[in-house]
Amino acid sequence: MHGPWPDLPFSSWKPTFETLHRYCQIIGKVQLARTSLVNHWWNVAFLLDARGMHTQPMRCGDDTFEVSLDLIDHRWIVRTSTGRSSSSSLYARPVAEFQDEFFHTLGALGIDVEIDDRPVEIPGADLPFHEDREHASYDPDATNAWHRILLSSRRVFEEFRGRFVGKSSPVLFYWGSFDLAVTRFSGRRAPAHPGADSIVREGYSHENCSAGLWPGTDALGGPLYYSYTAPAPKGYGSAPVEPDRAGFDQDLGEFILPYDDVRRSSRPRETLLRFMQSTYEAGANAAGWDRVNLERSERPAPPEAEEAQPPLH
Repeated sequence: MHGPWPDLPFSSWKPTFETLHRYCQIIGKVQLARTSLVNHWWNVAFLLDARGMHTQPMRCGDDTFEVSLDLIDHRWIVRTSTGRSSSSSLYARPVAEFQDEFFHTLGALGIDVEIDDRPVEIPGADLPFHEDREHASYDPDATNAWHRILLSSRRVFEEFRGRFVGKSSPVLFYWGSFDLAVTRFSGRRAPAHPGADSIVREGYSHENCSAGLWPGTDALGGPLYYSYTAPAPKGYGSAPVEPDRAGFDQDLGEFILPYDDVRRSSRPRETLLRFMQSTYEAGANAAGWDRVNLERSERPAPPEAEEAQPPLH
């Protein structure tokens, strides 16, 4: 199916996901090295676009460069502020070969950067990228379906973000965990995390409620929407939320909703919004957020009305 909410069983694209995840981490680590820290690590995340996703502008001496992943024509492109650019195809090949070509291309454009080429936020993964010949899959159709799911989700995330007037993140794609997310903040600092590393200390320095989309897992299937409040207030997991299939996962400490439940509903946008709104309210109410001053008194209308769609089976 080529619609905005395509089917994407995790088992069918797991090899491609695992390879693409590592490609993105290589590019993302360059962005980490070439951008200045912004609160909660927002500087390292990618931004979605109509054809795929791209880095934020990165510095190279007095010049600027960026990297784009075109998930329609399946190419990656490096562009510089001097007008020079270079691109290559995305196709099934080992991570080590992708990294070699990527850094050779950067060098040819006068961009010299070093990274720690070990994967992060991938449980049990410690094989450096330059040695990784195990992950070498790329299914263009599955990759494009994931992109369409991201874009459809992003539209709803942006609408949800617009209901909030307090501090909120942009809708960002995090290459570490390979998820799309938007985060609201109460305005209060969060308790310190004893023994936390620099990533956790920066990311969770303030009370927040985050909602997002994961590509899925073997155990949970996928893709999967999630929502959590940090720190989790007392009684948070027992709060009623919508829709009926949404629930609290004790192991994750988060509310989850399978993407297929959204995809198969007659109104995917409204179904996803109900999940995001009800789980946010569960956390904000329990934690005593100042909702009167943090939320719009009247919700802005979406840019276009969603037409009813028949359930997908």
